[in-house]
Amino acid sequence: MSNFTFPKKEKLKSKKLIERLFAEGKSVSVYPIKLIYLPTPFNDEVRFKAGMAVPKKNFKSAVKRNRIKRLLRESYRLNKPDILNNTEGSFAFLFLYLGKDMPSYASTERSMKALLQRFVAKNES
Repeated sequence: MSNFTFPKKEKLKSKKLIERLFAEGKSVSVYPIKLIYLPTPFNDEVRFKAGMAVPKKNFKSAVKRNRIKRLLRESYRLNKPDILNNTEGSFAFLFLYLGKDMPSYASTERSMKALLQRFVAKNES
C-alpha cells in the first residue's frame, strides 16, 4: 500500500479533539501555515489524524477557502511519509492557514515541507 494516501480514517473530525487541540495543543509555524498538534492515542490503528482550517475572516468566499484546504491536504498527503518515518507515537494535527492572500501550490508545498521538518525536529528531542 502506498504511503501517499489520505484515507477517511486519518481525517480529524472529532469536535472534542479539535477543541482539545486549541486548548492544550502545542504549535509550530512556518508562515503562512501553523500546525497545532497534540499527542493522542487513537482506537483505530492510525498514527496521525489531520484537519485543515482556513479562517472565514481572511477569506469570505467558501470557494477560496475550499481551494486553500485542498492545497493544504494535497501537500500534507505528499509529504506525510517524512513524518511517518521519523516520529514515534500518534498525534492529532490541525493545519491552520494564516496568510491573507491566495497561495500557489509551490509555496504551500514549500511551507508544508519546512513545517513538517520543524515538527519532526521538535519531537526528536
